[in-house]
Amino acid sequence: MNCYKLTIAYDGTHYSGWQIQPNAPSIQHCLQEALADLFSGQRVVVIGSGRTDAGVHALNQIAHFKIEHEMTPNRLLLALNGLLPRDIRVKKVEIAPLHFHSQYSAIRKEYHYHLYLERVMDPFRRLYCWHLLRRLDLSLLKEAAVLFVGTHDFTSFANEPHAGAVSKNPVRTLYRLDLYPVEGGMRLEFEGNGFLYKMVRNIVGTLIDVASHRLTLTEVLSIFEAKDRRRASRAAPPQGLFLVKVIYPEENFDHESH
Repeated sequence: MNCYKLTIAYDGTHYSGWQIQPNAPSIQHCLQEALADLFSGQRVVVIGSGRTDAGVHALNQIAHFKIEHEMTPNRLLLALNGLLPRDIRVKKVEIAPLHFHSQYSAIRKEYHYHLYLERVMDPFRRLYCWHLLRRLDLSLLKEAAVLFVGTHDFTSFANEPHAGAVSKNPVRTLYRLDLYPVEGGMRLEFEGNGFLYKMVRNIVGTLIDVASHRLTLTEVLSIFEAKDRRRASRAAPPQGLFLVKVIYPEENFDHESH
């Protein structure tokens, strides 16, 4: 048995997200179809580090699959990219230890969210950021961001609070939430030990409401305490969100031979 680790970049604009959905194209489905072509119709299950929603992008999504067949990482890389749509690229293939799991072995993740703040939208960035016409108080935005850093119960900022990871343990640690000015707008960088379903987008929506004086800092603290998704703001739109990095404990992966 061989375990292959994939590093994947994709433009999520035309997909229903990472996870296979009925009657809608997904990243996972495209990868599994390509692998089935490569391995003579054999069904291969590709497991990602986490699900990204419809319209969300990834610079370095991590996935793995296990199969009896053996193929060199370089050959697999070239073959997959020859079969996949152009808006999905496998950047790296490595042979991983059999115990490696793209989701459960991860110890940190990094997401970026992009805001565009100019009056007129740049047409070349419209699919990759949230165009905001509200006037934002950036000093207030920075103050609000600090409230999210640390270890908290993020129930109020997670969709599907009674299902999946949230129902088991809604506590997560956000190591940093940094704000960086960029041409035409701002980039918000989130790094944590894990993220609940739609957590980043829900936090961004709440931050923007604070920065536009629709919520106070005190109300944000009350939202945390309420543990009720209905108390937080609407989610920021998906196109501004990028999965940037998934971090694992130091492992020896082979991407040159075998």
